[in-house]
Amino acid sequence: MTANSKTADALFLGIDTGGTYTDAVLWSQAGGVAAKAKSLTTRHDLAVGISGAVEAVMERTGVDPSAIKLVSMSTTLATNALVEGQGGRVALVMIGFGPGDVARDGLDKALGGDPVLFCEGGHDVHGNAKPLDLAALSEALPDLAKSVSGFAVCAYFATRNPSHELAAAELIRDRTGLPVTASHELSSKLGGPRRALTTLLNARLISMIDRLVAATGGFLERRGISAPLMVVRGDGALVSAAFARRRPIETILSGPAASLVGARHMTGLDDAVVSDIGGTTTDVAVLDGGRPRLDPEGATVGGFRTMVEAVAMRTFGLGGDSEVRLEEGGLDPNLLLGPRRLVPLSLAGVGHADVVTAQLERQLRAPNPGRMDGRFAVRTGVPDRLAAGLTAPEQRLYDAIGTVPLPLDGLLASNAQNATLNRLVMRGLIHICGFTPSDAAHVLGRQANWNRATAVLGAQLFARRRDGRGRPIAETPEALSERVLVALTRASAEVILETAFAEDGLDGAGTVAHALVQRAVDGRSGIARLTVALDRPVIGLGASAPLHYAGLPPLVGNRCVVPEDTDVANALGAVVGQVRVSAEAVVSQPKEGLFRLATSGAPRDFPSEERAMQEAELFVRGLAAERAGAAGTDTAEIELSRELKVSTIEGQRMFIEARIVAVAAGRPRIAQ
Repeated sequence: MTANSKTADALFLGIDTGGTYTDAVLWSQAGGVAAKAKSLTTRHDLAVGISGAVEAVMERTGVDPSAIKLVSMSTTLATNALVEGQGGRVALVMIGFGPGDVARDGLDKALGGDPVLFCEGGHDVHGNAKPLDLAALSEALPDLAKSVSGFAVCAYFATRNPSHELAAAELIRDRTGLPVTASHELSSKLGGPRRALTTLLNARLISMIDRLVAATGGFLERRGISAPLMVVRGDGALVSAAFARRRPIETILSGPAASLVGARHMTGLDDAVVSDIGGTTTDVAVLDGGRPRLDPEGATVGGFRTMVEAVAMRTFGLGGDSEVRLEEGGLDPNLLLGPRRLVPLSLAGVGHADVVTAQLERQLRAPNPGRMDGRFAVRTGVPDRLAAGLTAPEQRLYDAIGTVPLPLDGLLASNAQNATLNRLVMRGLIHICGFTPSDAAHVLGRQANWNRATAVLGAQLFARRRDGRGRPIAETPEALSERVLVALTRASAEVILETAFAEDGLDGAGTVAHALVQRAVDGRSGIARLTVALDRPVIGLGASAPLHYAGLPPLVGNRCVVPEDTDVANALGAVVGQVRVSAEAVVSQPKEGLFRLATSGAPRDFPSEERAMQEAELFVRGLAAERAGAAGTDTAEIELSRELKVSTIEGQRMFIEARIVAVAAGRPRIAQ
């Protein structure tokens, strides 16, 4: 058997850890999908959900663990954390910046209540250093070490000289032992506040991705699967697990990127709008010529524009587990969905049926509907160390909540406590359970994997809520549930059209909200007949896509293709992709006749442009090859590109700056 035939027959294991489900698929190049399975994502111990899905596919195929030659995973955990405003408490260290810089690029909003320190230092555009003073950092470290889970360090023009970031990182590691992210490790682009934002988010996500990789690696070792472990990055490329642990920010949009790769593989469509509906989010992107469009400005997730190169994916807080809310005011209030994810009552009723049922029935016996009816709080199960830095009210409320759902009407005594609870939810420490579209699907018999009885009780409670005339908003739990599912399909059409308008250069949200577009989508006739239609089909992905996207075509004016293996598109996309990494360097001219090469190390000077460019190309080629090896491929092909900035003054060519980029791509190495 040749090496190529061995590769074709080799079994690859794809895993996708989503907010609600963990998927697994066994695939080979020769035979396609051999088996697929789902298991509930267990946030308190991710290994439980992973093992449940993987054991199921292995049992269905009877495969020997040694036959699996590669394991690759995608995840929406990082994306969901940013959308829901969750993550560890992080200290941001700004070197050479002032308090005014925090107000730029959404950095102040991203910081929330996390601490920020300012130190003197940084560099100029050519990498020349200013005096560094880390006294403020040194003084604050003993207290910070007790209240944060990690640090983010960003220095002025660190992309041209990272020495001050490296000095601060070394000090932090020596004194605290906590993880540190330095901005120059993540991006070579200019724009300090946005680089600081990206670094802050990376530091917040480290513990989450660490737990995911450790859980997966631990399970594979116990199961006797010794294949390399890869992770899907936000641009759809694969990288080694060790690479992803250092740079978890690059896994934002990992799941959606994998779904795009899977969508193209399953349908063969080169041009499409891909909409992937999960439990927490709907992710929409565009395929052009068989490749996903990338966002040149950096991925935007949870309202934050990062410096992470990723698919041009728009992520909306809309999914099967979205919170169902009633619009405030109005005679006929609309049902609103998301953006927050709740644990569905039907899911809470799987592990705690007696408690949840008894409390819902108690609330139904009350003569009037209560504001907190059908709502419970329960711990997420993350390690206690991640609860560091809670205020006294937060700690008291956290201590009162355990692993069994508690009804909010018995837990909260004031609006202040409600705000405290929301802060615990944002920290990822507490889940809220409540009525969701998944519950509505259970009520109507269109989903049957959880506890229908608790879903029906939740629907009865919600249906009792009053409209502006004082009447119940629905006559029956079934009528309410039908309204919820119609609202989800309608909202899905809106996010798909919003993405299409934005890709066309329009204000996506504003255009979709316009009365004329709303009228066209609803098909309301008038003297002027309006229509809106996509120029390409929609590929519907996600386990619930066949249900929620059945009514989509008339709303978007084109067909919707739902592939056979749509429920495991992410897991499949995780194993059919390839490793792709890049490296870059900048050559500038600080003064006439001196050419400075800025890389991830100390700047180097050369007497001629040609020599500096040669050294830059050697450097980025070598670094790209090194990163490709670390990312998990031994067969990378490297392509070089140059971006020159020159001017002509009185007929003389004047060199300004050059950016040299090397891209290395290849299939991941597999176990021999």
